[in-house]
Amino acid sequence: MVDVAGKPRPSFALIDCNNCFASVEVLFRPELRGRPVVVLSNNDGCIIARSQEAKALGLKMGEPYFKVRAFLEEHGVVSFSSNYTLYGEVTARVQDTIAGMVPSVEKYSIDESFADLTGLPEPLAEYCRCIQSRVLKWTGMRVGIGIGHTKTLAKAAQHASKVWRDKTGGVVDLRSPHASEWLLKRMPVEEVWGVGRRLKARLADERVQNAWQLSQLDPAGVKRRYNVVLERTVRELRGESCLDLEEAEPDKQSICCSRMFGERITTLAAIKAAVATYVDRAAGKLRKQSSLAGHLQVGIQTSFHGEGAKYARSIVCALPYPTDDVRVLTASAMRGLEEIFRVGFKYSKAEVLLMDLRKRGEFTADLFSPEQPPAADSVMAVLDQINAKWGRGTLRPAAVAADPRWAMRRSLLSPSYLTDINQLWKVKAI
Repeated sequence: MVDVAGKPRPSFALIDCNNCFASVEVLFRPELRGRPVVVLSNNDGCIIARSQEAKALGLKMGEPYFKVRAFLEEHGVVSFSSNYTLYGEVTARVQDTIAGMVPSVEKYSIDESFADLTGLPEPLAEYCRCIQSRVLKWTGMRVGIGIGHTKTLAKAAQHASKVWRDKTGGVVDLRSPHASEWLLKRMPVEEVWGVGRRLKARLADERVQNAWQLSQLDPAGVKRRYNVVLERTVRELRGESCLDLEEAEPDKQSICCSRMFGERITTLAAIKAAVATYVDRAAGKLRKQSSLAGHLQVGIQTSFHGEGAKYARSIVCALPYPTDDVRVLTASAMRGLEEIFRVGFKYSKAEVLLMDLRKRGEFTADLFSPEQPPAADSVMAVLDQINAKWGRGTLRPAAVAADPRWAMRRSLLSPSYLTDINQLWKVKAI
């Protein structure tokens, strides 16, 4: 397929792991094949992933675990706490496999990748089935693939590959006008990438109920009434590529580390240990993208559900200079925490936010402003090297608790089969 200038039209694919988290759990527990499986959110709060068998039982995303626990036990549903380390390792192998078969690839989420298929030999649908086959053979994971002339149409095609998986084999090519029109007329507008439920009501006022009706709107008018983002979505639905592949993941403009505690905290010492842990994780991400933080915000709060006094407060902490030194960041966070902590509350959550990020070597500091000393750079480099070799947390600030009581509750956690030598997959001889 070529455009008016005789150049090949862009062709994109969105490749998504089917029921990713649940599929990874079953991958290492083959005796669970055919049984319903669910994965729970942090602190085993609610359902965030379901196998096909669990979906068939009517289980919904976001259902609180405590409400459906009896139902799960009654129907033999196997539940797991979320094991993001394991999921990240498996999906990284999936993405590496994909990257070896396409000209370029963009990691969109932990289990989704956009691939540029422009210029590859036709039929692309058959080539994508080869990708499916190799990913399954090399990683054990099944993927669905949507193909389109734009990233938005590829996303829509991938959605169709899930809905009609049995008929399509998990590959849908939406590049022909007939196929695109057929699907968009059957796709609710809130399912369109970038639209969601927030715009559903406003679009309904314009009698826009499905993706096809959205594509027929005048892009310039959409830009005036809504925004440039929705205008691009309309153009993409029409087959005009407005979104390029981002091969390099863009640097974060802020870095947040936030967790619900496994149990309520009432003492300043315990909250300090939690916040120090979150600062350590956020600072590691900051150094990984070679950035420095200009400000830090720390916040704490109680649960806003149930009985008990309610309290929430955050504070922006000044830093002596833009820094990625976990020692400086932790000291600043501790001072801020002492200001906002109040005795007599049962705290359920803490948050650390690194803000005003600037890239090393890409900003000019004031001539008379202090800068991070070179010795701090050396210490942080050694810290990262040791943790990269021996595992996260091998070397950490003294304020970080090794095994805190308030750590995230994960009573149904599966082993880290691929990242911990003490938890390797064991095969018993018969």
